[in-house]
Amino acid sequence: MNEKIMFKYTICFIKRGNEILMLNRESSSWMGMWNGVGGKLEKDETPKQCILREVKEETGISLSDVEYKGNVIWGNEESESYYGGMYAFIARLPDTYEYNTPVKMDEGILDWKNINWLLHPENMGVANFTYFLPKMLNDPHTYDHNFIYEGDEVKDFRSVMLGEVLKVK
Repeated sequence: MNEKIMFKYTICFIKRGNEILMLNRESSSWMGMWNGVGGKLEKDETPKQCILREVKEETGISLSDVEYKGNVIWGNEESESYYGGMYAFIARLPDTYEYNTPVKMDEGILDWKNINWLLHPENMGVANFTYFLPKMLNDPHTYDHNFIYEGDEVKDFRSVMLGEVLKVK
């Protein structure tokens, strides 16, 4: 975890076999798009405590652990520094884990989506996780995934390895 920056948000991609439990959000940001689950850190809450709470609140799934995979950070071309970010996690469920979808929850509709469908280059119904999710799923290292936006368009994207696999509380 980048100790110099404290982010306000968390995101988790819950994997079961070759699928990920996705949320089609009913509110901004990313309204109407498929994305991972997560939310805002509460006062005195660690990122790991936050994502475990958010997963429970948004899906009803009680996870005992998640894998910290780095940070997603965003800014714009005019800014000399980044202005937002979130801690990113992967949760791995057994292939036999039963969770029937689609299901309507407060935040939107949850549904299992095949990873190949999520990452297909012509899929226009997903958030920007397509830039970093392959590394999160397949690379043992942690990264800062850095976005520079011009309006709503991604102007630049870079993943920077944070060194050794980091732990987050």
